[in-house]
Amino acid sequence: MTDLTTVDVIDDLLPEATRRLVRTTDALPDSAYAEASSLPGWTRGHVLAHLALNAEALAGALRGVVEGRKVPMYASDEARDGDIEDLAAEPPEVVRARLLAACTELKDAIDAVPDDQQDTTMERNPGGRTFPVGAVPWMRLGEVEIHHADLDAGYDHRRWSVPFASDILEARRARLDASSGFTAYASDIDRSWTYGEGGPTVTGSVVDLAWWLTGRGDGEGLTSDGELPRIEGY
Repeated sequence: MTDLTTVDVIDDLLPEATRRLVRTTDALPDSAYAEASSLPGWTRGHVLAHLALNAEALAGALRGVVEGRKVPMYASDEARDGDIEDLAAEPPEVVRARLLAACTELKDAIDAVPDDQQDTTMERNPGGRTFPVGAVPWMRLGEVEIHHADLDAGYDHRRWSVPFASDILEARRARLDASSGFTAYASDIDRSWTYGEGGPTVTGSVVDLAWWLTGRGDGEGLTSDGELPRIEGY
């Protein structure tokens, strides 16, 4: 069971995470936008463009729900990728302004959804994966916290909150391949998560485990009583 409630995310964690991201963005010199992020093939401009477009896409889909229309987040994966490339190529001030406006737009869209529509489903792409409206704040929190660290601009996963990191460990149970089992033991909070059956026990702080379970890093800060499992990124 997750440690977080939707109220926690909407009222506290997401606004705080967004403010931290905005502060980092405001402090970045224009020259840093073209520099590499920690994501292969993406500059910092790509990461910020993605965060802006993700917020716009979620806000648009939420407005569709309120208006009784099905509005997918993206027309297609190809269109999404192309839009990221296009925005990343814009001057830094354009990317920055687009991100700031999109964060406000998404907050307003989340606040506008009535309680009785939280279970309404939205589409990522037409005919593709669906998710409930109530999942949007959680999804956006993950996007902001993980990609803020991906910027490689002074903020890293060690600044994540314990509840957020714990939620990653919980959520990954449904997404990891259960054929290669292991146990993640967060020694700082004395809590374990089991994935699949058998396998080694991987030990470390909850934030180091969460970072590793996103497929990032090489297991720094972790120990394992067997071969460290390979985790695919997301």
